[in-house]
Order: sequence, then structure tokens, then C-alpha cells
Amino acid sequence: MNSGKKTVRDYIRTIVDFPHEGIMFRDVTTLFADPRGFRICVDQLLHPYAGEEIDKVVGLEARGFIVGGAIAHQLSVGFVPVRKKGKLPGATISEEYQLEYGEAVMEVHDDAIEPGEKVLVVDDLLATGGTCEAGIKLIERLGGVIVGCAFIIDLPDLGGRKRLEALGMDVHALCEFEGD
Repeated sequence: MNSGKKTVRDYIRTIVDFPHEGIMFRDVTTLFADPRGFRICVDQLLHPYAGEEIDKVVGLEARGFIVGGAIAHQLSVGFVPVRKKGKLPGATISEEYQLEYGEAVMEVHDDAIEPGEKVLVVDDLLATGGTCEAGIKLIERLGGVIVGCAFIIDLPDLGGRKRLEALGMDVHALCEFEGD
């Protein structure tokens, strides 16, 4: 640590063997619980997009809602949740994506984003990029223009950043953890 200042990474707790043996779970609840850590996180996630026109912030379920809501508030723009299938009331559009074992479906309200609106996508963790890619496809189907994808943590060994960059996305992460 430089001159005693804590970084975002310093606020993140690692829990060994959760949710099962061999997993190093990166727990951001300790970051969110600390007012200074949470402020640093929000400010640093916003920094690369200073001066960019952003109309909406999209948060990916579930921890992306926490940081996404704070970022939307800071920018004085709307917040849009992208949720797991069956969690949103009203008319939605959906996108299937692959998980390590099986598949999942993400949804967004069909009127959440207007064509041409500029959107920042946020989540706590970038692993394989599957969830974020599903969110990107939903946003683009609604006519949204993605200005960037911002994450607290990147797990580079799982390839999510490369996957999103191959889609033409600008990817920003505050810290990395090697391995999975």
C-alpha cells in the first residue's frame, strides 16, 4: 500500500472454499459496508467516464444493483436492473446465456431503455463475461448505446474481459484477482 492509503482491493474479503471447495470467493459486502471504501469504489468506477454522456446505468443482478444504484444517483440518471428470469413484473425481453453447467436467462423491462440512450453497464465481478454479454444483448435489442462496462473486480484468468472487448466494449475494472 502506498503511504498507508487503502485501495478498493484492500476492502474486499476473500472467503476460501465458498460456495464449495476450491473456490476463492471475493466478497464485496465488506467494501459496501465501509463508507470510505464504498465512496472510493463509486468514484473510481465513474472516473473513466467523466465527461461522457450517460442516460442510464444498468446494474446486473444482484450486487450490480448496489453499485449501479449509487452510480446512477451520483450521475443523476436513471437506473435499470437486469434480472434473472421471472423477477421483473410487467412486459420484459429475455436473453439466454451459458453457465459453467447449464444455462440461465436474464431479463429487462421492454420499456426500460429508449433507442439511442447512452448506457453504462455495472456489476461487482467480471468472470467469464456471460452475464454481462446477456445484458449487453438486451440493451442493444432495446436500441441502447453502451458507453462502457465497469466492474469492481476482474478475474482475468476466466476470460471475461477478452470476451467483452471482442464485442467492442470498453471494459474498466478497479482490481484483479488471479485464479478463479
